Amino acid sequence: MIGQTPTLKDRNLEQSTTISLQREPTCFAFLSSAAVSAPMPIDAINLDLASADYFAGRASIWTTLEIRSGATENRATAVLGFDEAFLRPFTRALIEAAATRVTYRMRVADAPDKVDRYRVVEYVTGPGTPLRELIFTPHENVILVCAAMGENGDEETLFQLPRSDSFLRNFTTISFRADQMLRDTLADMERLARERRGGTSAETP
Repeated sequence: MIGQTPTLKDRNLEQSTTISLQREPTCFAFLSSAAVSAPMPIDAINLDLASADYFAGRASIWTTLEIRSGATENRATAVLGFDEAFLRPFTRALIEAAATRVTYRMRVADAPDKVDRYRVVEYVTGPGTPLRELIFTPHENVILVCAAMGENGDEETLFQLPRSDSFLRNFTTISFRADQMLRDTLADMERLARERRGGTSAETP
């Protein structure tokens, strides 16, 4: 697996994308009625590169949006997991909802291969529930990030994020930075795969 190759550069996504929310309006995670944990205040958020794989001629990465809370001694807890195609539309949806004050529904496209692989999952109601739609509902100080659950499309709030200008600027900055880091990681993986294929061809008698 290319993601475990020592020559793949560690870009330390978590350290580069942490945002403190302690000076922002109070936000909570795990507001779903089916959440496995009680609601907890969010003191910080960050993005983390959970895995990097190369399989069947395709490089892919899996990233998590994590929250930290003093209620859990600031241990990272993932609320969303997603592939490399998710971060840009998620950020656009968040800004659109905040700017227009109108609920924004974000459809999640199917994975290209659709074989035991999902583009977005939530970790609020279980170990990883696939999502097909996220709903951003703006309020005066916060934006509710909800998911359409089940066949009936019932909405469940997963967590809240601040609607302040300062948070939106910071989140847009880390989103841009993270997107570039993730794309650089994919490029490195493709390069390593080409080098391996080239080395294997050279060794073939």
